[in-house]
Amino acid sequence: MQESLIRIGTTYVPVTDVERASDWYVSNLQAVMNYKDESKAILNLANQSLFLVKGRKGETANFFDHKGNERFSMTFEVDGLTSLRTLHEQFVEKGIQVGEIEDRGHAGRNFVFSDLDGNRFDVWSELSPTFKERFLLADN
Repeated sequence: MQESLIRIGTTYVPVTDVERASDWYVSNLQAVMNYKDESKAILNLANQSLFLVKGRKGETANFFDHKGNERFSMTFEVDGLTSLRTLHEQFVEKGIQVGEIEDRGHAGRNFVFSDLDGNRFDVWSELSPTFKERFLLADN
């Protein structure tokens, strides 16, 4: 029998100040703190473990695509367009740097937000059907 990867368990995000960044993730994204020291914080966020690791100043998880656009490396999912719009409004009210809600030509809508260090993240309005079935909203 051939084995396969099942899920992403941990994502590492560089931050300049672990204390400040972890407080931001807990207060703004409702992450749950599991561990923190001077070089890292381990949080639970969106059904995975997120390590905020002290990096060099200016270091982010972003990258540039072939056209020179700065891109995010992670997309969070919410359950539907209403949830996306509500979350977008909440982020704006909290003063989080957010982009406009976009139609990218595929199912659903998206917006991008950034943390204190400029790490960019995407939010998509289409919750994975497999996740829905297995873990969250199975039809009764």
